[in-house]
Amino acid sequence: MSALTVLNSAVEPVVFETATAENGSLIGLITLNAPKALNALNFEMIKLLEPQLRAWQDDDAIAMVLLKGAGDKAFCAGGDVVSLHRAMAQGKPTSLVEEFFTLEYKLDYLIHTFDKPILVWGNGIVMGGGLGLMAGASHRVVTETSRIAMPEQTIGLYPDVGGSYFLHKMPQSVGLFLGLTSASINCDDARFVSLADHFIDSTKYDAMLAQILTVKWGKTASLNHDRLTDLLTDLDNQSARMPKGNVKANLKTIQKLGEFTTLQEQVDYILGLTTDDKWLQRAQKSLKHGCPLSCALVSEQLKTSQGKSLLACFKMELGMSVRAGEVGEFQEGVRALLIDKDGAPNWQYKTLSDVPQTIIDSFFANRFGENHPLNELAVK
Repeated sequence: MSALTVLNSAVEPVVFETATAENGSLIGLITLNAPKALNALNFEMIKLLEPQLRAWQDDDAIAMVLLKGAGDKAFCAGGDVVSLHRAMAQGKPTSLVEEFFTLEYKLDYLIHTFDKPILVWGNGIVMGGGLGLMAGASHRVVTETSRIAMPEQTIGLYPDVGGSYFLHKMPQSVGLFLGLTSASINCDDARFVSLADHFIDSTKYDAMLAQILTVKWGKTASLNHDRLTDLLTDLDNQSARMPKGNVKANLKTIQKLGEFTTLQEQVDYILGLTTDDKWLQRAQKSLKHGCPLSCALVSEQLKTSQGKSLLACFKMELGMSVRAGEVGEFQEGVRALLIDKDGAPNWQYKTLSDVPQTIIDSFFANRFGENHPLNELAVK
């Protein structure tokens, strides 16, 4: 294989390298480099990622970008909400919370709209903010170890990082079900719900990279997209059979959610299921112990974002996320799950019926007016 050129220190939280293909084109390689933290996305990582991606976008020598996580356990297990908890606990969280989510959503939007191919190696755990990075990539690869989830309702948040957009791409009611239950899905599920494009054995990463370097990369992004798709399709065909997922097997059960007119009825339906299916049982348990406000937000989020553009979804989510930093459930959820780890969040609103409509409405208010922090994204 061609020698790698490391562009920054190997101890940085994100490592940038280039590899030279046989025809002289460069492949941009990005490694999220915090394996002990399951490559959770923090401020420093985001601040490194966006400018490098923009530089590679404008560099004619770069044919494509490959993004992976260090180690075998995770691509990225989510955003670094522990740091946000510290800010919220100080009593004046709004500015830091707003800065974090603004930068994160700008990065996610850049990946969604990147002209050149971006391959995300979605091996191991891919959750929350990690899914935000993966969802917008042009070529999303999963392996037999992939475990994907949007677990935000367990910490008093909601499926952000573009969830308002990509949850609508799933079969009817599946996005709502996954948002309400934080149910984990595998590689087969990910392809079924349009969160992944290719399945490749986890042992084939080195072989994949070696083949990437033999491609005769062209000068146009569209040609390079096609050539990468052909290569990954070949590896897909050479890989073992995917382990079976759970979404398709339970699709009829999930889609009955659409027969109910209120969120309370939908929640009661899920909790009332009599089933021996362990995946559904775990989903029930997660919903039962999750944040009632988060459930209300998921439902309203999906209603409000129906038909919205990608940019409009991110703009809506930024307002929601900043508001989440003020209300208190997000802070309490992170404390219970990730700080004290007692697993016993003391939610302000114990049930759905306890959640005031005025609180839900406040998440969707236009808090930024004409000066939205994401306005610059409209000019590509």
